[in-house]
Amino acid sequence: MDIRLVTETYLPDINGVATTLGCLVEALRQRGHRVSVTCPRSRARRDLGDGGEVPGLALPFYPEVRFGLPRRRAFLAEWREDRPDVVHIATEGPLGASALAAARALGLPVTTSLHTNFHAYARAYRLGWLATPVMRYLRRFHNRSAGTFIPTDKQAGELAANGFERLVVLGRGVDTDRFSPARRDAGLRASWGADEHTPVLLHVGRLAAEKNLDLLIEAMDLARSVSPTTRLVIVGDGPERARLERHLPGAVFAGALRGEALARHYASADAFLFPSLTETFGIVVLEAMASGLDCLCFDYAAGRMLIEPGVNGLLAPIDAPEAFLDQVPSLLHGDPRGRRSRARETALKYGWSAVIDSFEQNLLAVVATAEQRVPVLEEQT
Repeated sequence: MDIRLVTETYLPDINGVATTLGCLVEALRQRGHRVSVTCPRSRARRDLGDGGEVPGLALPFYPEVRFGLPRRRAFLAEWREDRPDVVHIATEGPLGASALAAARALGLPVTTSLHTNFHAYARAYRLGWLATPVMRYLRRFHNRSAGTFIPTDKQAGELAANGFERLVVLGRGVDTDRFSPARRDAGLRASWGADEHTPVLLHVGRLAAEKNLDLLIEAMDLARSVSPTTRLVIVGDGPERARLERHLPGAVFAGALRGEALARHYASADAFLFPSLTETFGIVVLEAMASGLDCLCFDYAAGRMLIEPGVNGLLAPIDAPEAFLDQVPSLLHGDPRGRRSRARETALKYGWSAVIDSFEQNLLAVVATAEQRVPVLEEQT
């Protein structure tokens, strides 16, 4: 297939969307498909392969996040001259909206992904009045495609109840060779002020308001009251970093990491704290489990899908932050119940191969039925 991917974020951006798209694109190219990526220009981005960068702007309150400017006419010209088999739109910003309009005008098959709970973000930024119009926009956007890929069955049910159509569950995978307990590094732990007997809690993610970071602060305060030697390592960056540094003296702020450095940080910790309530999936939970960490998160998205409470990790009800805090002490005294090894066993079942197979087969189905007015995707779980 000749696939055109349009997205507001792509490697080397550090987020779950970029990670997922990068894995899909690399695998599809290895299978012989042509995949062209269009995304906003970035200083860090050197080569998109068969694709191109376009003008974009940074969010004023979060400069690390960029969105592309509309370019409907440019897409029309490009795709008339070099007609793709299918257009896949991964983000719903101005760039994605113009790509959707152009693809429909040309009668091209088009699919979309829903990676971000923008309506939940509106509440996190105290703009709750925007949640309803944002949901209305997302529903209209995605219902104009042949199908929308989403990461979990639960989300499929919630979106279907809100009028979303043609939803396709496409899970997430993890590189279990890269993210592995074998990456544990005593020297790195020593740089954190920790030996093998020091509890080390880890958090990985964007440091932004929508990530429920006040609960991370409370969890660490509690952990230190129980075990004063506890260390906290935070991997990631964002507008909330300065505030966290003030409230978490002694925490190690490693900044944004990728590749081997990220894998070593995961494996060198003991437990993973993930208080976010706005994820569509939360691929960092899967990476932490693959690295053999005892994970504490809320009972939704990746947590609900992957964790059996008390067996391979810990869960708290999504409306009960106190239940999240109540379980922090159990992360601090080793792993007597073997949750860490069972977390690793769970992650080993979630390689990328099945995810890529599902994505490829669904795109092939859309291309094969392109002359139908509303092609229907075969739902995969």
